[in-house]
Amino acid sequence: MSSSGDGTVAGGPYPLHDSAADLSTETIGYRGPTACAAAGITYRQLDYWARTGLVEPSVRSAYGSGTQRLYSFRDVVVLKIVKRFLDTGVALQNIRAAVQHLRARGFTDLERMTLMSDGATVYECSSPDEVVDLLQGGQGVFGIAVGVVWRDVEAALSQLHGERVDTGETLVGNNPADELARRRRDRAV
Repeated sequence: MSSSGDGTVAGGPYPLHDSAADLSTETIGYRGPTACAAAGITYRQLDYWARTGLVEPSVRSAYGSGTQRLYSFRDVVVLKIVKRFLDTGVALQNIRAAVQHLRARGFTDLERMTLMSDGATVYECSSPDEVVDLLQGGQGVFGIAVGVVWRDVEAALSQLHGERVDTGETLVGNNPADELARRRRDRAV
């Protein structure tokens, strides 16, 4: 593991699963309420994190009243990772350092990454050996297999509404219990 100088440890990713990122995720954006539902956070948290620069929408920022932020799939994955770190007691300052590290890496290969924390520092482990080395330090740590978070977000967003980035068309999710979505689909056909 190598230190990144910002409270994180950098290393290369190792595969958690073989599936590659769906290219269609680059053409779909998610509005705030949808991002909140998929990440398990409140709109207040989402708004605060966007205003403070923790997780800003990469598709479209809000410009004045009446405009809506549009988050990419990867943004929603990062939101869920932040939520998981908060739930385990990691300080927001340390989470901010970890997100800055991910941003500096370009958020590439998120689904193939394991993030570990001892509560004070967030580490990126690039191999199973690095995870073992971290555990042998005697400190209590917990890990987030980002591939699992990735799949959780994929499943959640498949049930929710998205928006085509190029046309603004609303894409209705596949939630059979969503009466409004069913009516929109029936009306569109």
